[in-house]
Amino acid sequence: MAIAEKIAPHLPYLRRFARALCGSQESGDAYVVAVLESLVEDPSSFSQDEEPRVSLYACFLKVWNSVRINQTATTPLAGRPQSTVDRSIEAITPAARQAFLLTSVEGFTSAQVAQIMDVPMERVSELVNQAGKEIAEQVATDVLIIEDEPLIAMDLESLVQGLGHSVTGVARTHREAVAAVRAKRPGLVLADIQLADGSSGLDAVNEILLSFDMPVIFITAFPERLLTGERPEPTFLITKPFETNTVRAIISQALFFGTSARVPGQDAQKNAVA
Repeated sequence: MAIAEKIAPHLPYLRRFARALCGSQESGDAYVVAVLESLVEDPSSFSQDEEPRVSLYACFLKVWNSVRINQTATTPLAGRPQSTVDRSIEAITPAARQAFLLTSVEGFTSAQVAQIMDVPMERVSELVNQAGKEIAEQVATDVLIIEDEPLIAMDLESLVQGLGHSVTGVARTHREAVAAVRAKRPGLVLADIQLADGSSGLDAVNEILLSFDMPVIFITAFPERLLTGERPEPTFLITKPFETNTVRAIISQALFFGTSARVPGQDAQKNAVA
């Protein structure tokens, strides 16, 4: 199969990545064109041994990284107004920005990101963590943890604080969770589904969201209770046992992009990140 056929389905996503990385549609599209021209000039730069999308993004970053200003300063914009996300993206160190966008926006695995960026797997984790800390400097917030297992709650608390956020409390039951939010409204909720007294973290979240609007990330050993395909499903769902790097990345993504989606079982008028 010709290179053009292999990369064609992935070009819209590469343009999305390029625009986010560069800070403008004009600059991003210009880099995509430069990559395509380089592939025409030297097809051997496209690895036939990797997945086509991985190889395409790797080619893009080789071109982007070849311009020194991309590694030392934010990319110049094409004279257009920037959104909050645009400005926040540009505030992240270039390499960390790449790793964050590749994992959080483009959905690549850490192994794929290592291939694309041509760095060891350990370096990918370092860069994603760095991005999380830099994002926290922009959107540091208070976090409520709804979790009935003490060791897991302690791990989550340490992880959240390590990113630069504060923990307002740890709730073990539905009632404690609602009371904690009323006492001090958090900017983010990390919620388990099955709680200590048999109550439901999902019910607690739905009750909280009737009065307050905030992002929610479910961390649960029972993902099938949410992923039924029969009703709106949570945007952010982490399955236990979890990888700490995954939790860090999802926390940063939820706060950074402010994605919004209905929580299962909630009234259609109420929206939340979940």
